[in-house]
Amino acid sequence: MTAIAEQPATAAAASTESPLAERFVGSRYLKLILVLGALSAIGPLTVDTYLPALPSLTAEFGATDVQAQTTITGLLVGLGLGQLVIGPLSDAVGRRKPLLIGLAGHGLMSVLCALAPSITLLAVTRTLQGVAGAAVAVVAMAMVRDLFSGFRAAQVLSRLVLVLGVAPILAPSLGSALLRFTSWQGIFVVLASVAVALFVLAFVALPETLPPTRRIPASVRGTLRAYRGLFRDRTFLVLVAVAALMFSVLFAYVAGSSFILQDQFGLSPQQFGIAFSATAIGMILATQINPLLLKRWTPIQILSAAVVIALVGAAALLATSITGFGGLAGFMAPLWIMVASLGLSFPNAPAAALSRHGETAGTAAAMLGASQFVLGGLVAPLVGALDNGTPVPMAAIMLGALSVAGLLLLGSRRSVRAAG
Repeated sequence: MTAIAEQPATAAAASTESPLAERFVGSRYLKLILVLGALSAIGPLTVDTYLPALPSLTAEFGATDVQAQTTITGLLVGLGLGQLVIGPLSDAVGRRKPLLIGLAGHGLMSVLCALAPSITLLAVTRTLQGVAGAAVAVVAMAMVRDLFSGFRAAQVLSRLVLVLGVAPILAPSLGSALLRFTSWQGIFVVLASVAVALFVLAFVALPETLPPTRRIPASVRGTLRAYRGLFRDRTFLVLVAVAALMFSVLFAYVAGSSFILQDQFGLSPQQFGIAFSATAIGMILATQINPLLLKRWTPIQILSAAVVIALVGAAALLATSITGFGGLAGFMAPLWIMVASLGLSFPNAPAAALSRHGETAGTAAAMLGASQFVLGGLVAPLVGALDNGTPVPMAAIMLGALSVAGLLLLGSRRSVRAAG
């Protein structure tokens, strides 16, 4: 990596930031990060709190592993496709309205999930739950871009992920704890309560970050024009694809972890929660090292290094999965390295991509988020469909996704380096 001076990067970022950014300093900056982080956490909470219940839910409905994983796929697809509509809408009407409507819808769908009488209807309500949650995901990202750009945006996203990272650490343990006192339906009742609490928090504490003068009139033609502009930006598309591939690696683990760790390695739901949390801690540590790295290197340079580290971890994971070397420790050690490296990609890939399209931040964030969740939703059932009683299929899928990400960055290194 080539060192760069901190001051020029900061100045460049400041020159493209919104004047509203000046309002968020000191305690107001901290409050913004905490609120946005809490809102963003509803996505991981919705996915991860549910994971310890997958084996018991599968048995209760008499479903296959693949059918059970469609309830994860439906959620991820809903999160992805919903953003494609909500992103441009938020560019037209502002950020608060779609956010509040999405939180209300998420609470309602959580209740309907708890009442679902079959695995099929549960998959449907989970998909609608994802559509509602899409508003939260896209608005949180767009709000960061409304206020900050480039170097500063990567810093903000790193701090936001610190708050966001508490969700995957606590969620599996929370789900395991809830299963001691209630069934999987009770988990969805808790999620509905969380959505209500976040609705109140957003209504009271979160200001509008997109002033009327910067809004784009809502129209089908305007939306298509905005997406057409994004599709013409090859560098943006490469960065979106890399971000989506890195995200799919995480969700390959999310989809397969409960079955691998509980069924293949014999962990209890409580032990699974601890193991899952350990990998999340690695990711969080990486995101918090990221602001320090940004003082010396660009977001693109850090992203490139993260892909290489993840590739090494994935290759080691595949090797130990094939040979069985090291048992549980041989599985967890390379996995920890790989997931930790994702913590360096998650703030930097979006920051570099969104810095190119501040005028349509909602649409750009929607395309970024949609690609992440749709690809993650496609990968999740693939892990189950290829299951052969070992971690090999999951490890192979991870290595494949990371290899494609590495090739994309290598093939577009000149234009991508200029974007960073």
